[in-house]
Amino acid sequence: MTADKARIARQFIELIPHAKALGMSITEIGDGIAEITMPYDPRLVGDPKSGVIHGGAVSTLMDTTSGASVMSHPASPAGTATIDLRIDYMRAATPGQAITARATCHHVTRSVAFVHAVAFDDDRENPVATGTGTFTVEG
Repeated sequence: MTADKARIARQFIELIPHAKALGMSITEIGDGIAEITMPYDPRLVGDPKSGVIHGGAVSTLMDTTSGASVMSHPASPAGTATIDLRIDYMRAATPGQAITARATCHHVTRSVAFVHAVAFDDDRENPVATGTGTFTVEG
């Protein structure tokens, strides 16, 4: 992947208002792989009794990370939009811990990109959620 493509993908993600509001930061991007971390924030808690982050925030993180993986794929010419995203929640994230999503764009056709994503907290071996999605390929 060219440095320009990585820079453009990074700038695009950093300018998305919801990504800013959720405190997302890119920790890795390139060649169809993206990793984005979202810090723990009490404002995102879905259940005040448990302190667990709401699933909507996790799905937003996974969707954003998946789109970044498509944008950074060498065969993807430019922007993208979500066509379909299926998320399987495996367990509640640990209260107080950041959540990181890692997405891999594993196949790109003329009009559709295919992505697999995983979200985890400090326990990288025990995912919070996994997901698969299809995204537009816009030239």
